[in-house]
Amino acid sequence: MKIADIELGEKPLLLAPMEDVTDPSFRYMCKRFGADVVYTEFISSDGLIRDAAKSLKKLEITEAERPVGIQIYGHLIEPMVEAARMAEAAGPDIIDINFGCPMKKIAGRGAGSGMMRDVPLMVEMTRRIVQAVDHTPVTVKTRLGWDDENKNIEEIALRLQDVGIAALTIHGRTRAQIYRGEADWTLIGRVKNNPAIRIPIIGNGDVDSGPKAAEMFDRYGVDGVMIGRATYGRPWIFTEIRHYLTTGRLMPQPSVRERVELAKLHLAKSLEFKGEKVGVLEMRRHLSCYFKGLPDFKATRLKLVTLTDPEQIVATLDEIARVWGDYDASEIVPKPLSHEV
Repeated sequence: MKIADIELGEKPLLLAPMEDVTDPSFRYMCKRFGADVVYTEFISSDGLIRDAAKSLKKLEITEAERPVGIQIYGHLIEPMVEAARMAEAAGPDIIDINFGCPMKKIAGRGAGSGMMRDVPLMVEMTRRIVQAVDHTPVTVKTRLGWDDENKNIEEIALRLQDVGIAALTIHGRTRAQIYRGEADWTLIGRVKNNPAIRIPIIGNGDVDSGPKAAEMFDRYGVDGVMIGRATYGRPWIFTEIRHYLTTGRLMPQPSVRERVELAKLHLAKSLEFKGEKVGVLEMRRHLSCYFKGLPDFKATRLKLVTLTDPEQIVATLDEIARVWGDYDASEIVPKPLSHEV
């Protein structure tokens, strides 16, 4: 599969952009375990053009992440065009437009999946962004439609292709579903198998294992699979899925001791990228998720999400290895999130 001139190999696995999740330290972890493409958290076009520090910080990427995409969102064309230019100046391999976020604060004001209620505006915004960036392929991530009565992704895919996007990612739910129910890949397959479609189609939604990814590739013929909530507390899922796609066999889950070492590495990277105060605060949402499913873990989890001293956090992680080191790792199942956008 190729996005413009970016060669991604056969059956690539992509990390979905997730607000408050896919920061540099988490992207580092997922890249380490074989994610073929990683994406930033989504970035507000309004925040960028106002020079908001938090939005500008999200533009920071490293060479080790490549290929890496910057995702932007907004509901007005001119700010989105300017945000795309600013994103391109940061040097990503891909600029992705978020037409998929279902959250009320985003979709309710016409951004994210709210754009699916105004397809002409969606298409015109995309056309202007494609024209505005000089050297960076533009891709789109969206959903099946606004609701069950308006599943118009087949029309949208063709119209976005016509204005020059380089690839399309489709999440297999409508905006009305948010993250409820099962993702429906049927329409994703119909888009992919439409003979008029010439760009790569990437499927997204509920892929949480090697067998599930293999089914999506084989049954629906998608060019790539994007993985979101299943990565949380489980960045090795990319290695796990690649192992299954290559061998047809399940890979053993990391032991508790291995998870401790991964959590320590993740913490170290968070401190490196963000400094001690912010690095610790933003790791809290990640740390305990490495150990979801451990018995009698409540008190330890509370420590992980309240400690502020990195040395004490590392000591707590070492204590987890000592107390739960022999626990059957197959029993540890991270809880899915609802951050995927």
